[in-house]
Amino acid sequence: MNTSDITLSKNKDIVRAFIDALFTKGDLGAVDDYLAEDFVNHDPPFDASADREGMRIAGALFREACPDWRSEPHLMIAEGDLVVEHFTATGTQHGALFGVPAPAGGRTVTLRGINIFRVRDGHLVERWGRLDELGLLRQLGLTPSAA
Repeated sequence: MNTSDITLSKNKDIVRAFIDALFTKGDLGAVDDYLAEDFVNHDPPFDASADREGMRIAGALFREACPDWRSEPHLMIAEGDLVVEHFTATGTQHGALFGVPAPAGGRTVTLRGINIFRVRDGHLVERWGRLDELGLLRQLGLTPSAA
């Protein structure tokens, strides 16, 4: 394995570890461990701020509503300093999510998406992403279902 391949593998490992720590394990300290001080989220989900705190708030939001929230990567591709992640996140809603209380016994909710992270010196410095926010809102009954 050459140096470039090792770097690409390490970059994927960093992204995988961050997602696992914050979204699967609920470790809000992962923001401090993995995101650079100057981290910029170019596509902050759900009206979160575009900085590290926005990512921490997103992690807390899902963990509070769905204590078993977990993210499963389906595909990770690394090129240069970028890592693309295609994922599905799921959890059982037991608390309010976007103001919608959980039904008795809870409900399984799913969020699919794609993230692109830029890695610099072992930290994530930028994120671009597309999440199926509409699909999640439909599951919560906040928008009409597709015809």
